Amino acid sequence: MMNQDYLLGLDIGSSSVKAALVDVTSGRPVAHAQSPDVEMAIEAPHTGWAEQDPELWWHHTQLCIKKCLQNVDPKRVRAIGIGYQMHGLVLIDKELKSLRSSIIWCDSRAVEIGNKAFRDLGGEYCLPHFLNSPGNFTASKLKWVQQHEPEIYKRIYKIMLPGDYIAMKLTGNALTTSTGLSEGIFWDFPAQSVSKKLTDYFGFDTSLLCEQAEVFSPQGKLTNKIAEELGLSTETVVSYRAGDQPNNALALGVVNPGEAAANGGTSGVVYSVTDRDVFDPKSRVNTFLHVNDRKDQKRNGVLLCVNGTGILNSWLRKNVSSSSYENMNALAASVKVGSDGLSFIPFGNGAERILENKISQASMLGLDFNRHSQAHLFRAAQEGIAFAFNYGFEILSAMGVSTQTIKAGDGNLFLSPVFREAFVNTMNVKLELYDTNGAIGAALGAGVGAGIYDSIPQALAGLNKRSEIIPVKEKAELYKEAYIRWKNKLHELNLI
Repeated sequence: MMNQDYLLGLDIGSSSVKAALVDVTSGRPVAHAQSPDVEMAIEAPHTGWAEQDPELWWHHTQLCIKKCLQNVDPKRVRAIGIGYQMHGLVLIDKELKSLRSSIIWCDSRAVEIGNKAFRDLGGEYCLPHFLNSPGNFTASKLKWVQQHEPEIYKRIYKIMLPGDYIAMKLTGNALTTSTGLSEGIFWDFPAQSVSKKLTDYFGFDTSLLCEQAEVFSPQGKLTNKIAEELGLSTETVVSYRAGDQPNNALALGVVNPGEAAANGGTSGVVYSVTDRDVFDPKSRVNTFLHVNDRKDQKRNGVLLCVNGTGILNSWLRKNVSSSSYENMNALAASVKVGSDGLSFIPFGNGAERILENKISQASMLGLDFNRHSQAHLFRAAQEGIAFAFNYGFEILSAMGVSTQTIKAGDGNLFLSPVFREAFVNTMNVKLELYDTNGAIGAALGAGVGAGIYDSIPQALAGLNKRSEIIPVKEKAELYKEAYIRWKNKLHELNLI
């Protein structure tokens, strides 16, 4: 073991930081870590705001790294990869210090800024060039800072995404990627470069953007100070970074057109790969550059995101039940499909893209004090999340982006038999569950970027499928009826 080489993967989430130490030869993890043990706090000084201190991520990143390295020779870690929460805005000054808390992915303050940009620039320009509305993404968040915090804006040296910030803390290099620029809606797809029209419209100096590195490439060695503090070698290289959803897709081997990945963390995602520049006219789902996009090989990821998924389950556990998730899942399974008429609308975590960036609160509809119990509530919540996924899946299908099989890690919401059943039978897809996660994917991506592996397939040779779930006709019919009732509730609430 002492002579074995390793890869270290980091997953910088809004709930926690996770790390995985992967054996280079087998491609399998030998250590895992998470910090903190409970969800990190999200600051919400005003309604619709969501912020986190980047130093909080860095603190927990260091703890995770140290935990992972306890039983190995840390000098044998050859490369580090980083997956991170998408669309966050981090601002640093010339001393590479954070200027304010990060405005993270579920913050809604810039919705109208993005909507105005879409109107002013015109959908006929935005959609074919950005494949999105500027919406509530990183560029619009930066405009909010320019408008409302001009003194901070004047001090900005570089803007970053969360993963860029962690990579900078490790290497001292302020870099980003084309995929990161696309997720911030700075990227012009036809031009394959930063959009001058957008930066001119918002009044941004493009020098605020970091220099681009390739997703899979050596992006800097560890600084002497960080290597010493963490016990790592100064020859250890950061060689991969990607947003959490494209990184999750990589971990599952979802890199070719027609393949799709899902994730059920704080937010829920279906991420489909295509070789076309496709967009939804209402920007309810969003297209970004995928990790393996190249000038000679178009690969885009179409992201269907529902903000209120795992966070809803977490809220229920904290505020309705003091029980474990396992007990909540067991109670949910004791109730029949449709939750005896109880419907849960899960949109309570900021502006929902599939609702055209409406900020909707979660709703529980049809509650009968004489019929419904905790078990009905837990089942209705999990069904509501699956139904929200299906509503977005209908949008993807209308765009010509569809799949018969979705891959996911065997964790989070996918640990629940009720959710798995509702997901598969409502969406009429086969679900494959794999023994992997974002931190493992980031580690393997680092192996590709450092040249340790010759290709993505070689890096993923050890990927292990645990199980698969397929639709059952009789259950699919029941879920279809329940979904129609649920969707009608969206109409009644004027959400669609």
